[in-house]
Amino acid sequence: MTSITYSLACLSSGAIAGIVGAAALIVGLLIGLLGYRLYSLNKVGLAKREAARIVEEANLEAKTIRKDGMIEAKEQLHKMRSEFDKETRERRADLQKSENRLIQREQSLDKKEEFLDKKQEEIESSAKQIESTKLKLKGIEEELGLAQEKVQKELERVSGLSKEEAAAQLKDSLLQGVKRDCAVEAKEIETQAKEQAEKRAKNIISLAIQRCAADHAADSTVSVVPLPSDEMKGRIIGRVGRNIRAFESATGVDLIIDDTPDVVTLSSFDPVRREIARVTLEKLVADGRIHPARIEEMVDRVKKEVEQSIKEAGEEAVFDAGVHGLHPELVKLLGRLRYRTSYGQNVLKHSLEVSFIASIMAAELGADVKIAKRAGLLHDIGKAIDHETEGTHIQIGVDIAKKYKENPAVIHCIAAHHGDVEAETVEAILVQAADAISGARPGARRESIENYVKRIEKLESLANSFDGVEQSYAIQAGREIRVIVKPEKVNDQATVFLAKDIAGKLESELDYPGQIKVNVIREVRSVEYAK
Repeated sequence: MTSITYSLACLSSGAIAGIVGAAALIVGLLIGLLGYRLYSLNKVGLAKREAARIVEEANLEAKTIRKDGMIEAKEQLHKMRSEFDKETRERRADLQKSENRLIQREQSLDKKEEFLDKKQEEIESSAKQIESTKLKLKGIEEELGLAQEKVQKELERVSGLSKEEAAAQLKDSLLQGVKRDCAVEAKEIETQAKEQAEKRAKNIISLAIQRCAADHAADSTVSVVPLPSDEMKGRIIGRVGRNIRAFESATGVDLIIDDTPDVVTLSSFDPVRREIARVTLEKLVADGRIHPARIEEMVDRVKKEVEQSIKEAGEEAVFDAGVHGLHPELVKLLGRLRYRTSYGQNVLKHSLEVSFIASIMAAELGADVKIAKRAGLLHDIGKAIDHETEGTHIQIGVDIAKKYKENPAVIHCIAAHHGDVEAETVEAILVQAADAISGARPGARRESIENYVKRIEKLESLANSFDGVEQSYAIQAGREIRVIVKPEKVNDQATVFLAKDIAGKLESELDYPGQIKVNVIREVRSVEYAK
């Protein structure tokens, strides 16, 4: 009981102390709130007073700024008015100047108008004078016409010729005189030109020929193979002709066995085949074993040998000519020309000779030596395959040169070397001349008597076809033709033109090597006998 009482006493004192503490805390809080409220009220009052002061200062400053702005605006307005007045005065001055210039121009135009009016009056006056003068001239012309008619009628009466007849006679007389003077002048010019041109041409050609002398041996389209005895002919023919048939089939060449002792003949227009057949037959005869299998074996072997010799011949020709950079196929085709002939002349030797002659003449004349030499060597390249390809050897040669990308100048020389196209370069003309020189050498080519007679007859018939020609004679193996004219139809001056016309017709209608001299002769004979 005592302990409970003590406990209650202790509890009561603690509670009281807590209550007192709480009450003190509440009182402290209330005092703090009261102090904060008083501080806040004091701070708001200060802020209101500060705001009022700032507003008053702003109002004072605004009044000051407004006053300064008004002053500045007035000054700017005054300045603008001054500038406007100045610009207005300047524009008025410019307008015044323009007005003065317009006034002066109007005055000038008025003066010009007055001057033009005066000129118009003068022109009208001159036109009237001209019209009156024309009328007077017309009258004078009519009078002159009448007088001229009278004079013309009088002249016709006196001369016995009409106006047309007199004009024709005068025209004929003038034409005759002009022709005579032209013929004399042309003859003198031609004589001088020929003397100089022929002299230099002869020097150049003779120099080229002397520096390029060559031997000539005529070849033919047949080859003769000697035999050790006539007994060999039977072995060549074989049993029932099997050997000869096998030989002709393998070579493509005709083997002719006749009564000629100890020889057989091979005939073919293809020179390479003929050469293969000749070498094959010689080897078979030397070997003695002749039968179809052996013939085929020997033909194959000889073909390889001939192809190798063709290649070597082409390379040798290119080296001798001094031509470089040829396509290998062109070199082979050149080698084939070794076995090709033209009128009995070996075409490879002919091509080399043309190359040499053309290059020498080109050097003398200052032309392109390389082009002339190359074109001369290749000018007959078409003859290497003209037995196998259709067309002329010129067209074939042009196609071959184009195929292997030859120089266009060389192709033109090939195309023009027989005159099929007009020569446009000096080198083409030189190749033409060199080709003619090489073919016209004595002994270079052979010509059958029939072709020779036909050419001579055609030469004389062309000359006889001209009016006034009495007779013509071809001499110097067709290198010169002498034309006898009728003296009553052709005068001395006309002989010059007749010679030119005949030469032109020969050039256009006749094929011939070198050149032909046309010699026109006019002769008047007076014969009388003394008795």
